[in-house]
Amino acid sequence: MSDYQVVNPATGETLASYPTATAAEVESAIAAADAASRGWGRSSTPAERAALLRKVAELHRERRQELAELIVREMGKQIDGALGEVDFAADITEYYADHIDEITGDRPLTIDGDGTAVIRRAPLGALLGIMPWNFPYYQVARFAAPNLAIGNTILLKHAPQCPESAAAIAAIYADAGFPEGAYADVRLTNDQAAEVIADRRIQGVSVTGSERAGAAVAEIAGRHLKKVALELGGSDPFILLSTDDLDATVQAAVDARLDNTGQSCNAAKRFIVADDLYDAFLEKFTAAMTAATVGDPLSEDTVLGPLSSLTAAERLAAQVDAAVAAGATLVAGGVRDGAFYPGTVLTDVTPEMDAYREEFFGPVGVVYRVSGEDEAVAIANDTAFGLGSYVFTTDAEQAARIADKIDAGMVYVNLVLADEPALPFGGVKRSGTGREMGLLAADEFVNKKLIRVAP
Repeated sequence: MSDYQVVNPATGETLASYPTATAAEVESAIAAADAASRGWGRSSTPAERAALLRKVAELHRERRQELAELIVREMGKQIDGALGEVDFAADITEYYADHIDEITGDRPLTIDGDGTAVIRRAPLGALLGIMPWNFPYYQVARFAAPNLAIGNTILLKHAPQCPESAAAIAAIYADAGFPEGAYADVRLTNDQAAEVIADRRIQGVSVTGSERAGAAVAEIAGRHLKKVALELGGSDPFILLSTDDLDATVQAAVDARLDNTGQSCNAAKRFIVADDLYDAFLEKFTAAMTAATVGDPLSEDTVLGPLSSLTAAERLAAQVDAAVAAGATLVAGGVRDGAFYPGTVLTDVTPEMDAYREEFFGPVGVVYRVSGEDEAVAIANDTAFGLGSYVFTTDAEQAARIADKIDAGMVYVNLVLADEPALPFGGVKRSGTGREMGLLAADEFVNKKLIRVAP
């Protein structure tokens, strides 16, 4: 049986199967990527690469409906979210075209001696990207676009449940005019991926996925002295200490939890609420979570489509059941229907429970009552993860204090779902290493070469 299959999570129907790459195909892809990095990657100008990236963005927009419908059937994304993801992938790609001079330009250094010194950014070469299923286009764009802007070349192993969207992306890069080997979709097994990482022609690897996947990739990369970037899980806190509009704050909390049917690494997952707001917040939050429409992901009225697979839904249900068995209170939801799972609210989760430290990858919110700022920060930081965080308060000085104290790669104050191409994305602790998006992304796989010239 092929590892690469399209299984519609809404129906459970297997729609298509695709073979994994043969050994000869893997060797050909590595050789082409290496050759392109040594040729096109070093000889092309920034302006030429920017023009190609702009064409990629244009083709995303031209094909947005087709691209969106592919991921609805592959991983159950709600159609409006799928269309928005295609648009965001286009925006990210265009961002790196627009900022190509900042990415590739020399950076002069102030020196004590005579002469000059600059840092010149040069490509490393061929890279492997291992991408997840939850954002099939966005994840690829934020890895591929900055690296192609620099002149690196890309081998892309997409999630096994996303073979058709992966092929569609590869077609866009080819149709945009990128040369052979600059970008290739390769359906690798995990063992083949390990062999690719070890290959001397591959200069680095980026993975977005689970802690387990990240640890496995990092171990192999470390053994072969390869640069690695990791974007892994998250259990992001949403801290509410004061508000002048509780209804708007609750809506922000629900939006931050239910985006992509709750299957987002940087979704708000733990809601840490001041005692004087707790009861009202819980009542309104529960009502809004349970009101979220579950149904056909192709319907614009649907808020929660199916989870990405039956296995994912079963795993989430088992986590919730285990939490309740350990003493947590199931306030609402918690009843699985195939791959569909409703908006669910848990309270009374304590540090003794597995649920206190687990990531719920689906529409489950855990609500905590706290006495004030110090306890809120303590609970927010009491996790192995450190990806994103959200702070809602009317006190600007308090917001600044908390932003400094939170152990996370990103802090959003009084807003959610505010990602944009210019903002770097990444975390600390077990949420990974490195940054994607923004200008920092273009520094991950680059040779920052010092050039010192005598007077």
